[in-house]
Amino acid sequence: MADALNIPGMLSLAAGFTDNAVLPSELILEAMSALCDPTGSKECFQYGTNIGRFGLREEALRLLKTYPGEERLDLPLSQVAITNGSQQVLYLSAQVLCDEGDIVFVEDPSYFVLLEMLRGMNLRVLSIPRSESGAIDFEALETLFSELKVAGEWHRVKFIYLIGYFANPSSRSLSEEDKRRLGLLLRAQKRPIPVIEDAAYRNLYFDQAYPARSLLSLPEWAGLPVMYTGTFTKPFATGLKVGYAFSTSAEWMQNVLCVKGHQDFGTANFAQAILEHVLKADLYLTHLRRIRVHYKGKMEVLHRALVNSGLMEHGWSWSVPGGGLYLWLTGPDHVDTSLPSNFCKACLDEKVLYVPGDLCIAGGVRKNCVRLSFGALPESLLEEAAARFAAVALRFS
Repeated sequence: MADALNIPGMLSLAAGFTDNAVLPSELILEAMSALCDPTGSKECFQYGTNIGRFGLREEALRLLKTYPGEERLDLPLSQVAITNGSQQVLYLSAQVLCDEGDIVFVEDPSYFVLLEMLRGMNLRVLSIPRSESGAIDFEALETLFSELKVAGEWHRVKFIYLIGYFANPSSRSLSEEDKRRLGLLLRAQKRPIPVIEDAAYRNLYFDQAYPARSLLSLPEWAGLPVMYTGTFTKPFATGLKVGYAFSTSAEWMQNVLCVKGHQDFGTANFAQAILEHVLKADLYLTHLRRIRVHYKGKMEVLHRALVNSGLMEHGWSWSVPGGGLYLWLTGPDHVDTSLPSNFCKACLDEKVLYVPGDLCIAGGVRKNCVRLSFGALPESLLEEAAARFAAVALRFS
């Protein structure tokens, strides 16, 4: 797929990039001008701290408190860290929590980069059972927990990975009811299981914020080890590569920071300073309001193009998301969209790329799904890319 991007005329619905048209160049220029004032402090050009800038950590916590139901969050800043995107804390957490052969639970489908990372660390990845509606199937999950206990493998379950809001790849959000029930289930276990709630797309809603509170605010999760991760890369500027994490466990956060210090000695101080300036000037939320309208329009362009192609009449289905950057399509059962498939090769011949859905599923057993991103391509090319994809999909349906 990486090689295919170099083919002239190739259109990518695979890359989870944001749109150059709404990157905040003016805000960054204004911030850089202020930071580079020769009469001002030069501290942002020096090394920063491993945990991250005090002011940016304050702003990240202030941002979290803007969501409904999160206003009373009271987290010590010692348990708030700045990272190289939210991806870094996922890797560091796996590194400090797991040994080779340990078990990690994920949603189905889940973030394929994380799945690749976990497999590369020789960890076992198991899917959290889901009902037809997409809710967690708690009866099946409890049965799975019991089977692991009977097999003597429960001690190998080291963490659970959830994507709370507008998930990559499904654009699905986790209901507060499911979060509460999962908290109660984990409280009933003799050993606390760490849980990561990935909220990378929480800011990228279209019309309204998803109402479910984070695990950090729910009483059922009080005292349980939670790591909540967010990012400024997708909603602001991916090139700055700045994320953040909140943890209810001081030990977990300190272990992550210990390894982070060995790895990078702290996230780039100047990139942090740019974001701190934008947030303190109350410009960030204005930027978010603008890009939400933009990405909603792009989602609608891709959705309409696929509907108008007739895919739904030929057994393809997808949900219209309320946020995020992706459409998750499911084809007829007999259609194989996996990486080495004839379907994939035909799309390459038509000069269009997608993410094969089996990469996003623990075990890769379902091969009739695809992830399409509407983030990067301009609207005119989105329509053309959709037409190319649909032409192949109709041929194989």
